[in-house]
Amino acid sequence: MVEASPLIAAIGNFDGVHLGHQHLLRETIEFAKAHDARAGVVVFNPHPYRYFNPDAPPFLLTDPAQREALLCGCGVDEVINLPFNKALASMSPEEFVQGVLIERLGLAGAVTGVDFRFGAGRAGDGAALQSLGAAVGLKIKLVDVLSGAPSTDKFGSSAARKAIRAGDVKAVQAMLGRPWAVEGVIIEGQKLGRTLGFPTANMLLGDTIEPRRGVYAVTVKVDGSNYKGVANFGRRPTVGAPAPLLEVHLFDFDGDLYGKKIEVAFIDFIRDEEKFDGLDALKAQIQKDSVTAKEILR
Repeated sequence: MVEASPLIAAIGNFDGVHLGHQHLLRETIEFAKAHDARAGVVVFNPHPYRYFNPDAPPFLLTDPAQREALLCGCGVDEVINLPFNKALASMSPEEFVQGVLIERLGLAGAVTGVDFRFGAGRAGDGAALQSLGAAVGLKIKLVDVLSGAPSTDKFGSSAARKAIRAGDVKAVQAMLGRPWAVEGVIIEGQKLGRTLGFPTANMLLGDTIEPRRGVYAVTVKVDGSNYKGVANFGRRPTVGAPAPLLEVHLFDFDGDLYGKKIEVAFIDFIRDEEKFDGLDALKAQIQKDSVTAKEILR
């Protein structure tokens, strides 16, 4: 059996895999190459914020499966999901480096952002990681935060979440380097869209962050094929709904989507959610929204 080459891994949450994360991953790959090692990523599951705040509203930019696919798409050789639990949360920085990075994962090195914090109470920082790593033979690289021009704000998951909640999906695209997208399995709805002439694919977002309620121009990936469409996220005040739902009407598509997993990418915000005086008014507005979405996506 051929022994695997050493692994040097970036460590973090990587929610969204935004441009700052992508910069860190490129640095990790280069650092690993320089030391004849494979490049990996260590991510925490669940997100530490969810562990410490179990009742907080949905906030993830990417679900774990999406995140892993995006990380692999950046060119790393391995993604390690580290369970975030009471034992991990209570470790000192020294215990984390020795017990997890060395003994459990067998890493040859680690790469993090300069603002990385670890250990119980976030006691460890980049300087601590460097000194602790040096003591046990870990190769450590700290990467400066990637800043954007003309803005001096760092690319960050928090900024992306703020933009999504505001409906500014174009700003999110600039932060991620791609349109923000959600994945989910299509569930049965009220079938009201079908009676209006606009059949929709309905999806619950789970722990993925909820965007501003309203109508969006979107693109949709189904079974490897791409379609254009218009989507509404909200409670559908004209007809009422028990929970916020993403409803997507695909242009030029004819088929059954129930039970299929699809990806919906948000391209532009069209309008806020609105209550209409009956189904005829709703149908007329959907027609207008479809025309607007087609113009945006043309």
